[in-house]
Amino acid sequence: MKIFRSGQIREIDEYTIMNEPVTSVDLMERAASQLFRWYIRTFDRSRRVIILTGPGNNGGDGLVLARLMSENRFNVEVFYLKFTEKTSDDWRINQERLEKETTVLFNIVENADQLPLIDSEDVVIDAIFGSGLTRPADGLAAAVISHLNQVECSVISIDIPSGLFGEDNSSNNPDHIIRADFTLSFQFPKLSFMFSENAKYLGEWSVLPIGLSNAAIRNTPSPYSFIETEDILPLLKKRNKFDHKGNYGHGLLVAGSYGKMGAAVLSAKAALKTGIGLLTCHIPVCGNAILQTAIPEAMLRLDENEKMISEIQDIDPYDAMGVGPGIGTDPVTQKALQKLLLTRNKPLVIDADAINILGQNRKWLSALPNNTILTPHVREFERIADKAENSFSRLEKQVEFAVRFNSIVVLKGACTSIATPAGRVFFNSTGNPGMATAGSGDVLTGIILSLLAQGYTSENAAVAGVFIHGMAGDIAAAKSGPESIIASDIINNIGNAFLKIRSIEIQKQE
Repeated sequence: MKIFRSGQIREIDEYTIMNEPVTSVDLMERAASQLFRWYIRTFDRSRRVIILTGPGNNGGDGLVLARLMSENRFNVEVFYLKFTEKTSDDWRINQERLEKETTVLFNIVENADQLPLIDSEDVVIDAIFGSGLTRPADGLAAAVISHLNQVECSVISIDIPSGLFGEDNSSNNPDHIIRADFTLSFQFPKLSFMFSENAKYLGEWSVLPIGLSNAAIRNTPSPYSFIETEDILPLLKKRNKFDHKGNYGHGLLVAGSYGKMGAAVLSAKAALKTGIGLLTCHIPVCGNAILQTAIPEAMLRLDENEKMISEIQDIDPYDAMGVGPGIGTDPVTQKALQKLLLTRNKPLVIDADAINILGQNRKWLSALPNNTILTPHVREFERIADKAENSFSRLEKQVEFAVRFNSIVVLKGACTSIATPAGRVFFNSTGNPGMATAGSGDVLTGIILSLLAQGYTSENAAVAGVFIHGMAGDIAAAKSGPESIIASDIINNIGNAFLKIRSIEIQKQE
């Protein structure tokens, strides 16, 4: 699913209207019908519905929804915020239809004091502003938004919470943005939905299809995509009857140090669970008994150093490498990593302490082999690319880094983003807060290493790896709740994630 900027969405709307063809009023009817279907699946008709409309097409969507609700005997009332004398043509058409065809009360609000008393059982539908807003809400709209944010009731925002911009909100006023419980976005999510600081405005968001032109969607370029199961299925390699372990690659995992061998265990188990043919772990001597006992399926290669990684030699036998989980940042280990980077001849995923080492030695970034995958969390990313004021600025830095160093940057978070050397960004749709637990990142490194060793391209390994990792976490959360998830639970559900993804193919065949 592509993610478009607000201006592009408007162009796709216009193309749909001109080429389907469909009138803009009928497209609004289509959108409101989807809103109504969602509403009746979510709420019962016993609750009073208050629809707050603005003067534009977002307000027009609210007017159509009010008419549909009235026709189906819902208790609904409209409050129009008259902060301008101008309204859109479609708004006027639907306001007239509402008056002619229903008995819905249409209240004009010119002062926030004219709002009704709102009960906790009421449902407020926010149809004040759409995604085309370009400046912070002010005046009457700001006063109404501030008031509504103090009321305890269910709030549903149409397309986008009023006051929120579709992309960069660094210049916005956070006090003048609706804090919705549900956001129902038309056809696509907005880019601003991907950023952590906007979660408090969005609540639970969903995408409602409204039949915009497939040709326009296909032909309108966007660097941003939202990855779903249907996107991952074609990436997964199929196994053949006469395959053997040699067909699925041999990976080298460089991990662990004294007191941190658990990271190596988790990463290695994840790699094996993701289908790698052979796995060798390069570890310090102190981890020998631990890994031999915990992971009998993995082979070991012992470093000369008792407690840390000191040298990484002879990487020719391996199809891909993963470096970083639990290795620490000792100067000896730093030197070993520098030497490895200069080798430049293997698909590589870098995580954790290896990223921290790069943060201490930024000049080494230029030595990254092409298409190296880095998997930092926010703090680790800041160590290699400086701090950002907000998520939008951080996304720009992430893309700039990926392009500059010809690398793939997996910035871990609620909507993990994957930036490529071509400047594309994939946002992940799987995962849950229960995965914010020790060792989760080590598991992701193992998954990606496994896919690289099996011959996946670096981009596909990163995108599929992140998705599988998140889905395994979702399956674990469904079994025992997010609070109880540990990294091993994610590993134990990697196979279930593959089964769930491939079940879509089986459903299509049926």
